[in-house]
Amino acid sequence: METEIFIAADDPVRLVSAVVGRMDIKKIERSYSREGRNEYPPRILLKVMIYAYMRMMYSSREIERACRENICFMYLLGDNPAPDHNTIARFRAERLAGCEKELLEQFVAMLVEWGLVSLATVFIDGTKIEANANRYSFVWKKSVEKKLVRLRDQIGKELPGMVQSIGVKWHIPTELQIHHLKKLRKKLYARAEAESLVWESGKGHHKKPLQKAIETVNAWLEKWKKYTQDLHICGDRNSYCKTDHDATFMHMKEDHMRNGQLKPGYNVNVATSEEFIVGNYISADRNDVYTLIPFAEYLKRYPIKRICVDSGYESEEVYCYFEKDGSIKLYVKPSNHEQKKTKKYRTDISRRENMAYKAETDTYTCANGKAITFDSVKKKKSQNGFEIETSVYSCKDCAGCPLKEKCIRACGSKKTLEERSKVIHVSKRFARQRAEMEERINTEEGKLIRVNRSIQAEGVFAMTKEDMGFRRFLLRGTVKVEVEWTLLSLAYNVLKLHHKIQKGRLGIGLVVPKGFPAGL
Repeated sequence: METEIFIAADDPVRLVSAVVGRMDIKKIERSYSREGRNEYPPRILLKVMIYAYMRMMYSSREIERACRENICFMYLLGDNPAPDHNTIARFRAERLAGCEKELLEQFVAMLVEWGLVSLATVFIDGTKIEANANRYSFVWKKSVEKKLVRLRDQIGKELPGMVQSIGVKWHIPTELQIHHLKKLRKKLYARAEAESLVWESGKGHHKKPLQKAIETVNAWLEKWKKYTQDLHICGDRNSYCKTDHDATFMHMKEDHMRNGQLKPGYNVNVATSEEFIVGNYISADRNDVYTLIPFAEYLKRYPIKRICVDSGYESEEVYCYFEKDGSIKLYVKPSNHEQKKTKKYRTDISRRENMAYKAETDTYTCANGKAITFDSVKKKKSQNGFEIETSVYSCKDCAGCPLKEKCIRACGSKKTLEERSKVIHVSKRFARQRAEMEERINTEEGKLIRVNRSIQAEGVFAMTKEDMGFRRFLLRGTVKVEVEWTLLSLAYNVLKLHHKIQKGRLGIGLVVPKGFPAGL
């Protein structure tokens, strides 16, 4: 039956078929075995998957049912029968793995070719999306580290007496490691074999000291291996989920229990240009700060001139990266930008920003006229090995100051307020970078770009979460999660292109509010 005559001329399913028909899918085809034939045409499956995500269908069984009942899916299938849900699931989880970024890049290249995307300005934003994992099967890194310390202390206390009781000559090293226990276990098994040890088990049977020692060492080794494996899986993270090792426990905006409960999820970062998604970066890190640099490295494949992000991405390491690179101009609102506008901030005498500074003597002057002089320099490294240099300033004459209670904050010190003195920690490089960024974002161009960031970057998550109903991943593991989010990105881009065609908004880039210069 010819199904095309039942579909409207402006139906988005026609746009899906046309866009996917122009894509090069040789990489997907190479993922199939050379022996035999393909189970199903991969291009048709790709059309079906993208259109299903456009219609808020994410389950493979739901997509299979739609292929049997929905006229639009029948149009995409052509003369082919409806695929089985297992075929759909395998295609998404296995065949598209490693090919998803190339598909999105091809679509972006089409948009550039059609003159719909310039890629001059890119807006980046992130959100947390829940993983398909058990919400209560968590492993905390700090807890595992404490357990490992307690286990080593227990072994150190019990091992000498146990070795002495069974009469085994074995030198106990000062720093006991797991390979030492393995050597001891090997020695105990050799002795058990030499003595023809009869292994006892069950009620009424008494185990010999040698058998008890072997079982104790085995239990220690099993726990030690488990704790070591947990720490290895955590890596730089503070936690992981037992049912999805790549997922990290983090705060979600969707808190259905309303108790601030942590849930396993992924940090999804999206780059947009002219309202289209041009790149994705999936991370298991809770903090956006460590995601911007690797994401910017990926986006260098495009001719980007400006990147605009929100204050959650600001850090000294990020500033230094873009300063060193020089090819891309960064626009980021400092985290204290809004706070500085308040009267409470401007009248707070404890803040360094409200103190007079003399560059000649490198000293600050407090509200009471006392000098806060340079004391020392502290250096520390970030999670990525970036070195941060902090200058420490202290006041030598804080005794009896009437403004001491307002000037010195409670810092958790055991010293009383009278015993404490004013101390300031300043990263001079970071302070300079923040001041320069304040000037940049307050220009006409900076204001226009910041206005458009909230429209374009945050608009993506408004549409994908609210309109398309995507709030939880179905697949597990970073690789499969990237495939799933890329399919959603392609569906979003096709839907956005369809809406722009219908409303005559093609070619519209930045939204210029009233009062801005026309040339921006």
